[in-house]
This record gives sequence, C-alpha cells and structure tokens, in this order.
Amino acid sequence: MTHAASHEHWAGKVFLGEWVEGRGGPHAVIEPATGEQIATTGMAAHDDVGEAVHRAVDAQRTWSVLPFDKRAAVFHEAARLLKARAQQFLDWNVRECGSIAPKAQWELDATYEQLLMAAALPMQPDGLLFPSAMPGRRNAWRRIPVGVVGIIAPWNFPLLLAMRSVAPALALGNAVVLKPDPQSAITGGALIAELFAEAGLPAGVLQMLPGGPSVGDAIVRHPEVSMISFTGSTAVGRQIGEICGRMLKKVELELGGNNPLIVLADADLDKAASCAAWGSFLHQGQICMQTGRHLVHRSVASRYAQALAARANRLVVGNPAEGPVHIGPLINERQAERVERIVRESVEAGAQVLAGGRRQGRFFEPTVLAGVTARMPAFHEEIFGPVAPVIAFDSDEEAIELVHASDYGLAAAIHSRSRSAAMAIATRLRAGMVHINDQTVNNEFQVPFGGMGASGNGGRFGGPANVEAFTQTQWISEVDSPIEYPF
Repeated sequence: MTHAASHEHWAGKVFLGEWVEGRGGPHAVIEPATGEQIATTGMAAHDDVGEAVHRAVDAQRTWSVLPFDKRAAVFHEAARLLKARAQQFLDWNVRECGSIAPKAQWELDATYEQLLMAAALPMQPDGLLFPSAMPGRRNAWRRIPVGVVGIIAPWNFPLLLAMRSVAPALALGNAVVLKPDPQSAITGGALIAELFAEAGLPAGVLQMLPGGPSVGDAIVRHPEVSMISFTGSTAVGRQIGEICGRMLKKVELELGGNNPLIVLADADLDKAASCAAWGSFLHQGQICMQTGRHLVHRSVASRYAQALAARANRLVVGNPAEGPVHIGPLINERQAERVERIVRESVEAGAQVLAGGRRQGRFFEPTVLAGVTARMPAFHEEIFGPVAPVIAFDSDEEAIELVHASDYGLAAAIHSRSRSAAMAIATRLRAGMVHINDQTVNNEFQVPFGGMGASGNGGRFGGPANVEAFTQTQWISEVDSPIEYPF
C-alpha cells in the first residue's frame, strides 16, 4: 500500500478550504505496529488558526442560509463517497491508528450512519411559537447556528469521533475548524476534508488543522470561534472548560472514564466474561468507555476471573496490517510504558496476574489482574490499555461505593439474572450510561451519549442532543404596529 505516493496533495499541508502548506512544517505519520514512517502530513501553527477562522466566518454566513435540501445533498453525497472509498478509509485506520480490521470496519459503518443522520437534520423543525398575554403579539422561539465550531478530536476512533461533531455541526448551519490529533491526522483529518470537498461542501465551511496543544489552545481562545467540542482527557478538558467559561463560550466536553462492570452473585459468569473481555480488550483498551474495573461479588470472583483469563489467553496479539489479530499495538511507546507501569505497581501492591502482563515494544498482552483493591493504580487510574482489574465486593452497597470511589461517571454495566436487582443498582449510579447484561463500550448514535462528573460537563452527542449541542436559541416577538406604553 503506497499511501504517500498517491496522496501528495496533503503531504506537508493543512486544509483551509484548499490544501496549503502548514506553517508548523511537515509531520511524519508513524505506523504504530512497526514504528515506520508511512506518510507525511502538515502541521498547523498559530497563524494558520487565525486565517482558518477568518475564512470560516465568511463561509458560514452563506452556508447557513442555503436551502435545507442543498445542505442535505452534501451529506448524502459524502455518505456515498465514504462507501465507495471504504478500503482507503479502512487501510489508513489500520496502519495509521493500529486498529484491527473489524474495529476499522465498525468505525466506518458508524460514520456512514452519522452522515445519514446529519442529512436529515437541516429539514427538522427549527423553532416553536409561544402564546402571548399581549394582544396581537406573536412569539417565535427558534434555533440558529452557533457560528464557527472548533472541534478537537482524539486519535483512538479518529474518523467517528471527529465526524460525530463535524457532521451535525455542519448540517445545522455552522462552519467548522477541525483539529485532529497529529497521530491520526489522515484518518481523522485529511480524509474527512477530502470527503466533504468532493461531496460539494462550499470552500471555507470546513477547515482542517492538525496540530499540537498550542494549535488547540489558539482555536479555543479565538474570539470568533463560538463553540468548542472536545473529546479527550479529563485534564485537558478541565483547562478548555476553564477558558471557555471565562470567555462565556459554549463548550461540549466528552472526557475520560474508569468504567465499572458489576457482576452480581447470580450472574451468568460465562456471558459476563464474554462481555467483559470485549469491554476491556477491544482496540487494546484505548476507548473512553473501556471496562476499566470489574467489580465482582466475592462468592463468584475467582470463577469469573478465571473465565476472563481463559478468554484473554485465546486472543492473538500482532500487526493488524499483516493478518487477522485480536489485539494490535498501543498508539505510542509512551502509552505502552504507562500501561506497563500501572500493571507493575499494582502487582507490587499485591495484585495477581492471571493472564498476560507482558509488553513487547508497543504491544501489550491482554491482561487480567485478580485481587485488585481500591489502593492500587489499576483501580484508580484510567488505564487506556488492555488490562482487566478484578475487584471483589461483599454487598450491593459496597459495589456502589466502589463505583463512586472514582470521580469519573461515563459508562457502567451490571450483570444479573434479576433485571429488578440490576435496575435497583443502575438507578443509583452516577454514570451517564448504564447497560444491563451488556458491557460498557456501547454507542447507538440515535441515543444521546455522554457522561457525568469528571467524564464531561453534562453535554450530550447523538440524536436530538445534536440539535441542543450545535445550535443556540433566539426569541423574536412581533406586533403589527408599535405598542404604546405609559411612559
């Protein structure tokens, strides 16, 4: 696969409605599985942000008043092109991001659904009429675009988690400045820019600026960027939220998680272990919804841990570009070292390794740790690697306390043969999403998605929440002739 040779138009460049040299210079695209350079993209600098926002402001004025059918046609065409070029998107996702082929396929299919849902947004009702106590007055309350939306997207599901914000933001009449992570700047940036350009999106409505923290900071602080949509770490999200708060700027934060899977004494352990293996090991655990803590009733904890370890031991680790594997590489050496450190320190504190536990370069074996307690790093840190810590509890109350020992509140799952028992726990959990007899990595795009606590600021993506997220409201009242007041 000769990526660089077939895509010279984005080599060393950023997208400002057209491909131009990035002021931040060229950036090497490194394949996580091999450490080899497979392409070159451009990096933006501070001055690129100013120019991108200026172009976006101008383009948004025209785009927002385009008839809804004209806007919808862009998304239908983008969806068609995505399917037509599926292999290109899949290849980049595997090689640039370390995705196994089924994960890349799922991400592409979900992105296709996002585009179709976006195509329907421009034709939705955009307001309400309210009665008035004043004779002859008409009150219209309507939704209007925010303006320019800055979108800072992560590297783990770069295509989907960028498009989750890009598509509805554009469909609702906004312009977008997209900053993909440099580690996934093709899958989550260049391919998206190319897709929309060829689908007929007017020049300037979408800008794409790969860059580091300084570029993200410039987008967040720019006075003409009216909203920020950020998906990433809680630490960075707190900084962005603070800046947007001072600037009175709308912000949607989808942050980290340390998601619990609760296994009650009456659970089907084999099925629970199946859900748990998927929740902990999919995409090497590099998912905000990863099952990070397995809270298991003490009476079944040993059997559950052994069943989970047996599944972990059957998983194949390797380069996803060379053949079918279950577990690919972690995104970079630093993250692999971090996962190794968390496992080592937890074992030193008394945890037992039932499966895996070893690192080779960027590859880390799917790992099951038994005997984990709330004092260990494997309990209280967001691991973002293929590690399943098993923690025993003695009562439902203790399980709920263990869940809330973390500030995160993104997703949770509960396994029990008694739906009423599971529901009684679910209603008491501080989590934005709770799944009964399933696992934590769930996302249906017609259902609003988001977390609580340190996992976000209460915003939601998906379904009707997209309209709330990417518009603002305006009240317009009118009377036929001026009202005469007693002053």
